[in-house]
Amino acid sequence: MAVDLDAEFEAERGHLMAVAHRMLGSRSEAEDAVQETWLRYAAALADPAARAQIRDLRAWLTTTCSRICLDVLRSARVRREAYPGQWLPEPVVRPVPTADGFAPDPAERAVRADQVGTALLVVLERLAPEQRVAFVLHDVFAVPFATIAEVLGTTPAAARQLASRARRAVTAPDVPRHTADLAEQRRVLTAFAAAVESGELDRLVQVLAPDVVLIGDSGGHFPAARRPVVGADAVARFILGLFGQAGRYGGRLLARPALVDGALGWQAETVHRDGRPIRLVTAFAVHSGRITGVFNQLNPEKVRDLPPLGAEETWPLRW
Repeated sequence: MAVDLDAEFEAERGHLMAVAHRMLGSRSEAEDAVQETWLRYAAALADPAARAQIRDLRAWLTTTCSRICLDVLRSARVRREAYPGQWLPEPVVRPVPTADGFAPDPAERAVRADQVGTALLVVLERLAPEQRVAFVLHDVFAVPFATIAEVLGTTPAAARQLASRARRAVTAPDVPRHTADLAEQRRVLTAFAAAVESGELDRLVQVLAPDVVLIGDSGGHFPAARRPVVGADAVARFILGLFGQAGRYGGRLLARPALVDGALGWQAETVHRDGRPIRLVTAFAVHSGRITGVFNQLNPEKVRDLPPLGAEETWPLRW
């Protein structure tokens, strides 16, 4: 019986995109990696006899895709070392859920397990390519270390050690924690937006964790902090300064709530003082009722595919 290669691959495309996006932190690079996986799959398994040798197609595809991602990570590491300023991943932006979607749900844990989160993608950038692949495959997708060793060209024991080192880095004390469900995120971000709108420093500081970190990626197109801003007072002053500039130079600030990499955030538009439009996507990490991480993506090359905001979508946000 002939095997429909297209149908088989399409059934696994979503899984492969999830694997590649976690490994690469770039939607476009993940799509390219999945496309390359398809080409290798079609070339290697076009022969029915060869296809019959594969008992677990998902495992075969995951291994192939992971090897492609490992090569991309090794080359991307050189490119990102020369990146102007701080680097953040391309955001995956989706509409917020309906009002009922904010309610705590026993099934939300399963849903959130399939979401990336900007905070996790940022900390994964600290890892060596081999550590990142080992961590993502084992801790996120429960791939056995024997299989991971094949991907990395090493032993299962060495693969286990790589994942262990990555795990320690991901859970380090200076990593922004993100544990809040959508309902808690909404409460915290509502208070955050109100504090920003008030312009009161003390009120904004109360919404931020003492060790909160802010990272901005403009790709060198706009002025941005070249190092993370750390601490509630410093982050609060920085944010109030940004919103003050938006009011002075644009005369308007458009904003829309959004899910950014699976967590609550927003998409915004304003005008730079030189007249250039600024499109911004902000993601947050929230833990224990306070914001632990703020991630501003304003690199035009990474937000160019977002739909424009309407004239009625003015600040302050309406959740």
